Amino acid sequence: MAELSEQQQAFVDSIPVARMATADRNCVPHVVPVCFVVLGDCLYVTVDEKPKATCRPLKRVRNVLENSRVSVIVDRYDDDWSRLAWVMLHGSAEILAAGEEHDNAQILLAGRYSQYREMDLSPLPVIAMRISRVASWGDLSVAGRGR
Repeated sequence: MAELSEQQQAFVDSIPVARMATADRNCVPHVVPVCFVVLGDCLYVTVDEKPKATCRPLKRVRNVLENSRVSVIVDRYDDDWSRLAWVMLHGSAEILAAGEEHDNAQILLAGRYSQYREMDLSPLPVIAMRISRVASWGDLSVAGRGR
């Protein structure tokens, strides 16, 4: 397992949306923006209440069940290209349906995103990514972001 440096963690904590890449059993990629939280060597993403309810799990959940390899990029774009930066996380993921880790992840996510405080997340699954590799590039400073 790999943990982020203090600078990488501060940068990741300052960015509200990441992009999660999963792939199905045939290695067909699927990338979606996600709300997330990183704690130690784990990244958590909840499956929140979707406006279009369906009994079929989301594609990212189906992919994790078929192929546990996941990558996440947390990035900052700026017209001032000296401010460009990203942190990329690689690892394997599992679906948490219940339990202490599931519940703690939901609490952390609701603490980070006010929208989640209005939802009943308790019965919804969490994607738990076990971070095995971290890479970063660019200006990871968070002071004076301005945007």
